[in-house]
Amino acid sequence: MSKPVVVSISHCLGREEAARRIRSGFERAGGQFGGILNISEQTWTGDRLAFRANALGQQASGTIDVGEDQVRIEVTLPWLLAKIAERLAPQIKQQTVLMLEKK
Repeated sequence: MSKPVVVSISHCLGREEAARRIRSGFERAGGQFGGILNISEQTWTGDRLAFRANALGQQASGTIDVGEDQVRIEVTLPWLLAKIAERLAPQIKQQTVLMLEKK
C-alpha cells in the first residue's frame, strides 16, 4: 500500500522565479543523489511538475505545484519507503528550500 507525503514551503519569490529555481534544482537533484535517487520521468504542465523516481530500488511518483507564495510537494511512496516517510519529509523540505534560495 502506498502512502503520500505532502510538504508545503512558503516563499517570497513569485510563481515564475520559484518555478525557474525548482526546475533548475530538480535537474541537479539526480546528479547529487545519483546513488540513491534516479529521476526517470519529469513533465511540466504549467506550474506543475509530475515526476517518477526510483529510490532505494523502489518506484515513487509525485507532483510539485508552484504557487505565487508557496510550493506544494506530494510524493506517493511504496510501502517500504512509506515506513520511513516521516524521516523523508524534513529532507524533502530542506532540499526544496535550498532550491528556492539558490539564484
